[in-house]
Amino acid sequence: MLILAIDTALDACAAAVLDTETAELRAQESLPMKRGHAEALMPLIARVMQSANLAFTALDRIAVTVGPGSFTGLRVGISAARGLALAAERPAVGLTTLSAYAAAVVGQSGTAPVISAIDARHDHVYFQIVAGDGSQLVRPKVASIDEAIAASQFGAPHLVGNAATILADRWPKDAPQPIAVDAQAAPDIGWVAWLGAAANPDTTPARPFYLKAPDAKPAAPPPFAQAATS
Repeated sequence: MLILAIDTALDACAAAVLDTETAELRAQESLPMKRGHAEALMPLIARVMQSANLAFTALDRIAVTVGPGSFTGLRVGISAARGLALAAERPAVGLTTLSAYAAAVVGQSGTAPVISAIDARHDHVYFQIVAGDGSQLVRPKVASIDEAIAASQFGAPHLVGNAATILADRWPKDAPQPIAVDAQAAPDIGWVAWLGAAANPDTTPARPFYLKAPDAKPAAPPPFAQAATS
């Protein structure tokens, strides 16, 4: 199976082609960036596909991170995945950013639980917790940092994600201390591809996975506009 993986959810613009038969990435590229995903993504995908020496119709499916993450970044990646899937007549699957973070470290620390966490700002994080074998302990949610830290009840964890250091810095001294802290700005694009290969297209659509409403609010109409509609 040939998978094109795309990630623009956080502070990177990345794509890769995975060949599951050989268990290797045929091509990959990741650019660190906080803004500018819309301008960078399609040229990056074109370079990755050229490096893999593949036409889009040779792909079996397209995988994309669907959140949590930047609202703008998510729209860019999901729109690209859907458009390419439609043009190539291939399925598009969506994977959460939290699961991509967790997949890279599950089992590294034995049976230790894995907390994947993303900065949601305003003293909150998006997080989920899985056991050392990957089974789910706490479903993805947005919560205060204090609530996320209460997960110490599951034992000394492996922290991963762009909020891993935030949690580690606030971790109470009397709780089981984190076994490892992997502060990654964005998920490994290779793991996005592997999760995409394992996903069921019927149950993991490429659509946004939002855990909270956007911070930005529509601007109020000017007074004269309100008067005109009254």
